[in-house]
Amino acid sequence: MVEEAPIRLLVAASGTGGHLFPAIALAEKLPEYDIQWLGVPNRLETQLVPQQYQLHTIAVEGFQQGFGISSLPILGKLLSSVLKVRRILKQGKFQGVFTTGGYIAGPAVIAARSLGIPVVFHESNALPGKVTRFFGPWCHAVAIGFEAAAQYLPRAKSIYVGTPVRSQFLDDNHHASLDLPIPDGVPLIIVFGGSQGAVAVNKLVRTAAPAWFDTGAYVVHLTGENDPEAESLKHPQYIALPFYNNMAALLRRANLAISRSGAGSLTELAVCGTPAILIPYPFAAEDHQTYNAKVFTQAGAALAFKQSELTPEILQTQVLNLLNSPTELAKMGEKAKAIAIPDSADKLAQLVREVVER
Repeated sequence: MVEEAPIRLLVAASGTGGHLFPAIALAEKLPEYDIQWLGVPNRLETQLVPQQYQLHTIAVEGFQQGFGISSLPILGKLLSSVLKVRRILKQGKFQGVFTTGGYIAGPAVIAARSLGIPVVFHESNALPGKVTRFFGPWCHAVAIGFEAAAQYLPRAKSIYVGTPVRSQFLDDNHHASLDLPIPDGVPLIIVFGGSQGAVAVNKLVRTAAPAWFDTGAYVVHLTGENDPEAESLKHPQYIALPFYNNMAALLRRANLAISRSGAGSLTELAVCGTPAILIPYPFAAEDHQTYNAKVFTQAGAALAFKQSELTPEILQTQVLNLLNSPTELAKMGEKAKAIAIPDSADKLAQLVREVVER
């Protein structure tokens, strides 16, 4: 009896943790599949993916200024990328494509559809990106991270599954392995700006933090790697790190988070039930982080402030008010947890199986 070859899936996910982590979480839920990866040179996937999956790379860029003479080289790269992805799909005999959007989705979707290969698209933001809105109707299914996204995809087959998180977030015992010098029982504030860090938020926090220390609170500040002043604040209750691997344990221990509102970060906050003050990144494409934050503020799970209107004094006062209202923090945490879909990766994996195998 001849054993059937595993189904081959090409995952096109590139750039930031917000695109990569959901794709990795999905891939881990499809152990019976032969999965390979499509990325871009010199992006985060070149560090995260090769130890688990074969990585193919293409040179593709986004059309930041619309079409014109200056975009001809980008268009040339796009056409070249489509042809390269077609070759990868044909030579590898792939039976499906999964993408989390961004620049890489265009060549992946065009190449797959030109070969009659089914595509599942995952969009994690409440306001779908231009690439999702354009290519969504070409795909067999568009899985969405927030229910609010469906209204912007009227011609696509959208299915609400939430956004998958890394497996560490689904392990309730992970809090035991928090290896930072934080005493039991003290209030803990965690500050993070997503996988890219957030220099403007870092400055606000460093100015406001001394008043929080006076209440006995500790601050774990994940500064990212691009902040030249990352080492400028010194205090025994202040821990500054460029990043920290065990985010699940940290978010579960935290009484409050101060964060950007990228979809990946919000999903992690929700799964861990962590109340938050959100500061949407003001230069995000089409201001999509503000739309994401709105989902949380409307649910009562977070407060949100425009970066342009937030001063150190306002941030300082808002944090102190919340630290002095443990009942309010607990309610916000419960409401955050109510937004979460902990089995999102399972739902997304099942959708991929239904589309690819039918």
